[in-house]
Amino acid sequence: MDENQKLLVIIGPTAVGKTKLSIELAKRFNGEIISGDSMQIYRGMDIGTAKIKHEEMEGIPHHLINIKDPNESFSVAEFQQLVRAKITEIAQKGKLPIIVGGTGLYIQSVIYDYQFSDVTGNQDFRKKLEERAKEIGNEALHQQLKEVDPVSAAKIHPNNVRRVIRALEIHHLSGENSQNGNKQEMEPDLLYNAAMIGLTMDREQLYERINARVDLMLLEGLLDEVKHLYEQGLRDCQSIQAIGYKEIYEYLDGRISLEQAVENLKQNSRRYAKRQLTWFRNKMEVKWFDTTNVKIFSKKIDEISHYVEGKLQVKSNTY
Repeated sequence: MDENQKLLVIIGPTAVGKTKLSIELAKRFNGEIISGDSMQIYRGMDIGTAKIKHEEMEGIPHHLINIKDPNESFSVAEFQQLVRAKITEIAQKGKLPIIVGGTGLYIQSVIYDYQFSDVTGNQDFRKKLEERAKEIGNEALHQQLKEVDPVSAAKIHPNNVRRVIRALEIHHLSGENSQNGNKQEMEPDLLYNAAMIGLTMDREQLYERINARVDLMLLEGLLDEVKHLYEQGLRDCQSIQAIGYKEIYEYLDGRISLEQAVENLKQNSRRYAKRQLTWFRNKMEVKWFDTTNVKIFSKKIDEISHYVEGKLQVKSNTY
């Protein structure tokens, strides 16, 4: 990676205003936007992932949106590879690459020296472990990992079955523990000349915005969007685990009422926002800007622009 390559990163919890800011900064700094959201990659999942609409882009090119079908899997290692290539491609056009999103691990994997195991998967072995987890329970499977790979077991919660299975799979296939296969120093090297902008706001106001966004999603047709996926028979897919889809699936399965599904969706979105903030504050060096007072958002954009100019030594096209 090129340590001199300039990169702007805009992160923050869901519904905080990242999209609006990213468009303004892309216009000011001649940038192109790369989505840093792990679910906006899926076609046909527009409303529930709060995907930017074409008219909202204001002519700014956007990348890594609508590149996969909902039945396809997508890994953080694949994201890392695709985004790094996009950064190079955008820079070669003389433009500023701008990563915008809320999926912390994905963004972290791109900008830091974060290496992934080259151990390929074994579908049959994984299936056996999935069945075994159902038979013996999460704790017992985690205990199995503890016996062969105590280092990884100490870092993975027993209820994170997917990661427990992956760690067992890596050990089974290579004899390595998954921490060796997923090398990340305590203080990993930053691979780009990056300005990392974080947006935050008063928690109660953020939660109100999240609730209002869910209501708007329903008005825009979220139920029909999810029904379309449901009727295609999509079920045990990575995409359907996304907030906004799994809750509606429970309603369509007849397990809960629509009212309860909506309440669950709002609650899960609020909890996700809280987890996002915790992740970014603990894992990345971010310059935070409070956007609680949306009435002075234009002034806040000016403030952020000045920070970016100083950090990256670039000039803005203010108008």
